[in-house]
Amino acid sequence: MTYATKALELARQVSQTQSEGVGRAAELIVASLRADGVVNAFGSGHSEAIAMEIAGRAGGLVPSNRLTPRDLVLYGGQPPSVLTPELERDPAIAHQIYALAPVEPQDVFVLVSSSGVNGAVVELATIVKERGHALIALTSVAHSTRMTSRHPSGGKLLDLADVVLDNGAPYGDSLLELPGGGGYGAVSTITSALLAQMVVTEAVDRLVALGETPPVYLSANVAGGDEHNRALESRYAGRIRRGA
Repeated sequence: MTYATKALELARQVSQTQSEGVGRAAELIVASLRADGVVNAFGSGHSEAIAMEIAGRAGGLVPSNRLTPRDLVLYGGQPPSVLTPELERDPAIAHQIYALAPVEPQDVFVLVSSSGVNGAVVELATIVKERGHALIALTSVAHSTRMTSRHPSGGKLLDLADVVLDNGAPYGDSLLELPGGGGYGAVSTITSALLAQMVVTEAVDRLVALGETPPVYLSANVAGGDEHNRALESRYAGRIRRGA
Protein backbone atom coordinates (compact mmCIF):
# COMPACT_ATOMS: atom_id res chain seq x y z
CA MET A 1 0.00 0.00 0.00
CA THR A 2 3.02 2.32 0.25
CA TYR A 3 2.95 3.04 -3.47
CA ALA A 4 -0.80 3.74 -3.50
CA THR A 5 -0.49 6.10 -0.53
CA LYS A 6 2.34 8.06 -2.13
CA ALA A 7 0.69 8.15 -5.56
CA LEU A 8 -2.63 9.37 -4.16
CA GLU A 9 -0.88 12.05 -2.12
CA LEU A 10 1.06 13.25 -5.16
CA ALA A 11 -2.14 13.31 -7.22
CA ARG A 12 -3.77 15.45 -4.54
CA GLN A 13 -0.83 17.85 -4.52
CA VAL A 14 -0.82 18.12 -8.32
CA SER A 15 -4.56 18.81 -8.44
CA GLN A 16 -4.07 21.70 -6.04
CA THR A 17 -0.81 23.24 -7.21
CA GLN A 18 -1.68 23.07 -10.92
CA SER A 19 -5.24 24.39 -10.72
CA GLU A 20 -4.29 27.85 -12.01
CA GLY A 21 -2.37 26.37 -14.92
CA VAL A 22 -5.27 24.05 -15.71
CA GLY A 23 -7.55 27.07 -15.94
CA ARG A 24 -5.18 28.88 -18.30
CA ALA A 25 -4.79 25.76 -20.44
CA ALA A 26 -8.57 25.33 -20.62
CA GLU A 27 -8.89 28.97 -21.66
CA LEU A 28 -6.53 28.38 -24.61
CA ILE A 29 -8.48 25.30 -25.67
CA VAL A 30 -11.84 27.06 -25.44
CA ALA A 31 -10.53 29.96 -27.53
CA SER A 32 -9.31 27.50 -30.17
CA LEU A 33 -12.55 25.51 -30.27
CA ARG A 34 -14.68 28.66 -30.53
CA ALA A 35 -12.57 29.64 -33.54
CA ASP A 36 -13.27 26.23 -35.13
CA GLY A 37 -9.89 24.91 -34.02
CA VAL A 38 -8.75 21.46 -33.05
CA VAL A 39 -6.68 20.22 -30.11
CA ASN A 40 -3.54 18.43 -31.31
CA ALA A 41 -1.98 16.23 -28.63
CA PHE A 42 1.49 14.73 -29.05
CA GLY A 43 3.27 12.15 -26.99
CA SER A 44 5.80 9.40 -27.64
CA GLY A 45 6.62 6.35 -25.56
CA HIS A 46 4.51 6.26 -22.41
CA SER A 47 3.48 9.87 -23.02
CA GLU A 48 1.36 8.67 -25.93
CA ALA A 49 -1.05 7.28 -23.31
CA ILE A 50 -1.67 10.85 -22.15
CA ALA A 51 -2.26 12.07 -25.70
CA MET A 52 -4.88 9.31 -25.88
CA GLU A 53 -6.57 10.81 -22.82
CA ILE A 54 -6.96 14.07 -24.73
CA ALA A 55 -7.73 12.93 -28.26
CA GLY A 56 -10.43 10.55 -29.44
CA ARG A 57 -11.80 8.99 -26.25
CA ALA A 58 -15.21 8.73 -24.61
CA GLY A 59 -15.99 11.78 -22.50
CA GLY A 60 -13.39 13.80 -24.39
CA LEU A 61 -13.43 16.40 -27.11
CA VAL A 62 -14.32 15.38 -30.66
CA PRO A 63 -12.20 18.13 -32.33
CA SER A 64 -8.91 16.53 -31.36
CA ASN A 65 -6.01 14.71 -32.97
CA ARG A 66 -3.36 12.43 -31.55
CA LEU A 67 0.08 12.92 -33.07
CA THR A 68 2.85 10.33 -32.63
CA PRO A 69 6.09 9.24 -34.33
CA ARG A 70 4.00 6.38 -35.75
CA ASP A 71 2.40 8.96 -38.07
CA LEU A 72 5.48 8.62 -40.26
CA VAL A 73 4.29 5.10 -41.08
CA LEU A 74 0.51 5.55 -40.89
CA TYR A 75 0.33 8.72 -42.98
CA GLY A 76 3.82 9.28 -44.37
CA GLY A 77 4.39 5.98 -46.14
CA GLN A 78 7.62 5.16 -44.32
CA PRO A 79 8.45 1.53 -43.42
CA PRO A 80 7.74 0.29 -39.88
CA SER A 81 11.47 -0.23 -39.42
CA VAL A 82 11.88 3.52 -38.81
CA LEU A 83 10.03 3.18 -35.49
CA THR A 84 12.98 2.66 -33.19
CA PRO A 85 13.15 3.65 -29.49
CA GLU A 86 15.67 6.35 -30.43
CA LEU A 87 13.36 8.02 -32.96
CA GLU A 88 11.91 10.41 -30.38
CA ARG A 89 15.36 11.94 -30.01
CA ASP A 90 15.50 13.00 -33.67
CA PRO A 91 14.44 16.64 -34.19
CA ALA A 92 13.89 16.08 -37.92
CA ILE A 93 10.82 13.92 -37.44
CA ALA A 94 8.94 16.84 -35.84
CA HIS A 95 8.75 18.61 -39.18
CA GLN A 96 7.29 15.50 -40.79
CA ILE A 97 4.78 14.95 -38.01
CA TYR A 98 3.58 18.55 -38.23
CA ALA A 99 3.41 18.47 -42.04
CA LEU A 100 1.38 15.23 -42.03
CA ALA A 101 -1.22 16.58 -39.58
CA PRO A 102 -4.32 18.45 -40.83
CA VAL A 103 -3.33 21.58 -38.92
CA GLU A 104 -5.03 24.98 -39.17
CA PRO A 105 -3.75 28.30 -37.74
CA GLN A 106 -6.39 28.37 -34.97
CA ASP A 107 -5.42 24.96 -33.60
CA VAL A 108 -3.97 24.52 -30.11
CA PHE A 109 -1.29 21.99 -29.18
CA VAL A 110 -0.77 19.90 -26.05
CA LEU A 111 2.71 18.34 -26.00
CA VAL A 112 3.33 15.67 -23.40
CA SER A 113 6.81 14.65 -22.27
CA SER A 114 7.79 13.99 -18.68
CA SER A 115 11.47 14.60 -19.43
CA GLY A 116 10.76 17.41 -21.89
CA VAL A 117 14.24 17.24 -23.41
CA ASN A 118 14.11 14.86 -26.38
CA GLY A 119 14.79 16.29 -29.80
CA ALA A 120 11.44 15.50 -31.40
CA VAL A 121 9.22 17.11 -28.76
CA VAL A 122 11.43 20.20 -28.37
CA GLU A 123 11.58 20.69 -32.14
CA LEU A 124 7.82 20.20 -32.45
CA ALA A 125 7.30 22.80 -29.72
CA THR A 126 9.57 25.16 -31.65
CA ILE A 127 7.58 24.64 -34.84
CA VAL A 128 4.28 25.09 -33.03
CA LYS A 129 5.35 28.46 -31.63
CA GLU A 130 6.90 29.61 -34.92
CA ARG A 131 3.56 28.91 -36.61
CA GLY A 132 1.69 30.96 -34.03
CA HIS A 133 -0.20 28.21 -32.21
CA ALA A 134 -0.97 28.22 -28.50
CA LEU A 135 1.13 25.59 -26.73
CA ILE A 136 0.39 23.69 -23.52
CA ALA A 137 3.19 21.54 -22.10
CA LEU A 138 2.61 18.64 -19.73
CA THR A 139 5.91 17.67 -18.16
CA SER A 140 7.82 16.96 -14.95
CA VAL A 141 9.55 20.14 -13.86
CA ALA A 142 11.67 18.26 -11.31
CA HIS A 143 12.95 15.83 -13.92
CA SER A 144 13.31 18.26 -16.81
CA THR A 145 15.29 20.84 -14.86
CA ARG A 146 17.87 18.20 -13.90
CA MET A 147 18.29 16.97 -17.47
CA THR A 148 20.49 18.26 -20.28
CA SER A 149 18.52 18.98 -23.43
CA ARG A 150 18.95 16.56 -26.32
CA HIS A 151 17.93 19.30 -28.76
CA PRO A 152 20.65 21.22 -30.66
CA SER A 153 19.32 24.52 -29.29
CA GLY A 154 19.76 23.40 -25.70
CA GLY A 155 16.11 24.27 -25.08
CA LYS A 156 13.48 22.23 -23.33
CA LEU A 157 9.73 21.83 -23.74
CA LEU A 158 8.99 23.91 -20.65
CA ASP A 159 11.00 26.82 -22.09
CA LEU A 160 8.68 27.15 -25.07
CA ALA A 161 5.15 26.62 -23.74
CA ASP A 162 2.49 29.24 -23.07
CA VAL A 163 1.29 27.11 -20.15
CA VAL A 164 3.36 24.51 -18.29
CA LEU A 165 1.51 21.83 -16.33
CA ASP A 166 3.78 20.03 -13.87
CA ASN A 167 2.87 16.38 -13.28
CA GLY A 168 4.93 16.40 -10.09
CA ALA A 169 6.85 13.24 -10.94
CA PRO A 170 10.25 13.08 -9.24
CA TYR A 171 13.55 12.82 -11.10
CA GLY A 172 13.68 9.28 -12.49
CA ASP A 173 9.89 8.93 -12.26
CA SER A 174 10.01 6.55 -9.28
CA LEU A 175 8.17 6.92 -5.98
CA LEU A 176 9.94 4.10 -4.14
CA GLU A 177 13.61 3.42 -3.53
CA LEU A 178 15.43 0.12 -3.89
CA PRO A 179 17.76 -0.88 -1.03
CA GLY A 180 20.80 -1.03 -3.29
CA GLY A 181 20.02 2.20 -5.13
CA GLY A 182 17.65 3.06 -7.93
CA GLY A 183 13.89 3.33 -7.81
CA TYR A 184 10.63 1.73 -8.83
CA GLY A 185 6.96 2.61 -8.98
CA ALA A 186 6.51 5.05 -11.88
CA VAL A 187 3.91 7.78 -11.33
CA SER A 188 4.05 10.27 -14.20
CA THR A 189 1.35 8.46 -16.20
CA ILE A 190 -1.08 8.71 -13.29
CA THR A 191 -0.59 12.40 -12.56
CA SER A 192 -0.34 13.36 -16.22
CA ALA A 193 -3.63 11.59 -16.99
CA LEU A 194 -5.21 13.43 -14.08
CA LEU A 195 -4.01 16.78 -15.44
CA ALA A 196 -5.16 15.93 -18.96
CA GLN A 197 -8.66 15.15 -17.72
CA MET A 198 -8.72 18.24 -15.52
CA VAL A 199 -7.93 20.43 -18.53
CA VAL A 200 -10.51 18.78 -20.78
CA THR A 201 -13.27 18.88 -18.19
CA GLU A 202 -12.50 22.49 -17.31
CA ALA A 203 -12.71 23.41 -21.01
CA VAL A 204 -16.07 21.62 -21.28
CA ASP A 205 -17.36 23.39 -18.16
CA ARG A 206 -16.39 26.75 -19.64
CA LEU A 207 -18.15 26.00 -22.92
CA VAL A 208 -21.29 25.07 -21.00
CA ALA A 209 -21.04 28.31 -19.00
CA LEU A 210 -20.93 30.19 -22.32
CA GLY A 211 -24.21 28.56 -23.33
CA GLU A 212 -22.61 26.28 -25.92
CA THR A 213 -23.05 22.55 -26.43
CA PRO A 214 -19.60 21.00 -26.04
CA PRO A 215 -18.57 18.57 -28.82
CA VAL A 216 -17.97 15.59 -26.53
CA TYR A 217 -17.72 11.92 -27.41
CA LEU A 218 -20.11 9.38 -25.94
CA SER A 219 -18.84 5.89 -25.30
CA ALA A 220 -19.27 3.69 -28.37
CA ASN A 221 -20.48 1.05 -25.93
CA VAL A 222 -23.69 2.85 -24.93
CA ALA A 223 -26.91 3.01 -26.90
CA GLY A 224 -26.75 5.70 -29.56
CA GLY A 225 -23.04 6.32 -28.99
CA ASP A 226 -21.92 5.56 -32.53
CA GLU A 227 -24.62 7.73 -34.09
CA HIS A 228 -23.88 10.63 -31.74
CA ASN A 229 -20.16 10.44 -32.42
CA ARG A 230 -20.46 10.15 -36.20
CA ALA A 231 -22.70 13.22 -36.32
CA LEU A 232 -20.16 15.28 -34.39
CA GLU A 233 -17.19 13.96 -36.37
CA SER A 234 -18.88 14.98 -39.61
CA ARG A 235 -18.70 18.61 -38.43
CA TYR A 236 -14.90 18.31 -38.45
CA ALA A 237 -14.48 16.34 -41.67
CA GLY A 238 -10.96 16.72 -42.96
CA ARG A 239 -9.81 18.25 -39.69
CA ILE A 240 -9.60 15.17 -37.47
CA ARG A 241 -8.39 11.66 -38.04
CA ARG A 242 -8.80 8.47 -36.09
CA GLY A 243 -5.79 6.30 -36.91
CA ALA A 244 -4.48 3.23 -35.14
